[in-house]
Amino acid sequence: MSGLGVDEGLLRRLRDAGARLSWRAGGGPRRAGRTVRIARLSDEEARVETVQAPEGELLETTAGPVGALVLLLEADRRGPPTALVSRNAGRSPAFPDGSIVAAWGPTAVDGDARPSLRDLVELARYALA
Repeated sequence: MSGLGVDEGLLRRLRDAGARLSWRAGGGPRRAGRTVRIARLSDEEARVETVQAPEGELLETTAGPVGALVLLLEADRRGPPTALVSRNAGRSPAFPDGSIVAAWGPTAVDGDARPSLRDLVELARYALA
């Protein structure tokens, strides 16, 4: 079992899918400490925003299979996030269909629900099809 709570076969499939992700720059205004990229796998995309703060780092992705995959790969690389929340559709203009947010460090994160890594695994499985 991995730190994500999945067997090695599924972990290998998730990592293989991560290796097939293509990335491009995202739009929006530039701000210090913030990057925006678009992850693409097959015919699905996810917006990925990274915010660097003195107390840690926050990663927000589109709520969907590719976004969940990106967050799982980060958790595989760094260890489980210190905070994991989801935000409902319409809460942010940058994520009109909702988002999933993970933080590493003592960064406070607000959200509408608290999914588990297991929930993200189930969502990311759709990206493997």
